[in-house]
Amino acid sequence: MPFSKKTAEFLECERWWVLATLMYVGGFFGGFTYTVRGGIFCNAQTANFVLLAMAMGDGNWAMARYLIIPITAYFLGAVVSEWAAGAIKQYRLIRWDTLLILIEIAVVIVLGLIPDAAPFQISQVAVNFICSMQYNTFRQADGIPMATTFCTNHLRQVGVFFTKGIRHRAGADFQRSLFHVGMLALFVAGGVTSTVLCRHFAGRGVWFAVVPLLIVLADLLYADLKAERDLFDRKPKGH
Repeated sequence: MPFSKKTAEFLECERWWVLATLMYVGGFFGGFTYTVRGGIFCNAQTANFVLLAMAMGDGNWAMARYLIIPITAYFLGAVVSEWAAGAIKQYRLIRWDTLLILIEIAVVIVLGLIPDAAPFQISQVAVNFICSMQYNTFRQADGIPMATTFCTNHLRQVGVFFTKGIRHRAGADFQRSLFHVGMLALFVAGGVTSTVLCRHFAGRGVWFAVVPLLIVLADLLYADLKAERDLFDRKPKGH
């Protein structure tokens, strides 16, 4: 159940608050790229496939060739995260989930250092890559399948469980619906925060995303190195 007390059933990287924080960061990334990095969203790839189809239909082959780059970056993000999860496990130091948060922090710091006059595509492709890895790595919150970089499925789940709650008069269904509403609200909050900060600090506004990421990193490091050291071989659910 969402917002339930901690049990041994889930690893720390599967806790609802961890994925809720990453949902906020996902909204932050969306606000960042749209506000100061080209006016597009890089968290998912549906729009790029639509733009690719339109470019091909218009015979705009230069645009079509460019769009292959962010699509490929998203593909590689999934490949790298899938491969790295197994590769890092053999060293038994920290989980891939934890290392990914560290990588995200490093990428965010670099993104803030990129001059505002630099081609937007640099930042866009970087966000494509890390959002793909985050989406593929963090898959469930307390057993509830979810995505932390876009909202479409959350909106669908709100409708599904709201309807089930009315039909069956089940409080659990309404609670599940509210869980997804909360995730949507956090995504929006991240976008609002990013927009305000980037309006004031331009590209360096993305650095504020480091704060929630550091909180998650500290928690996951404690779990890997101490609290869940004996559970290192257990896979997060959904993998």
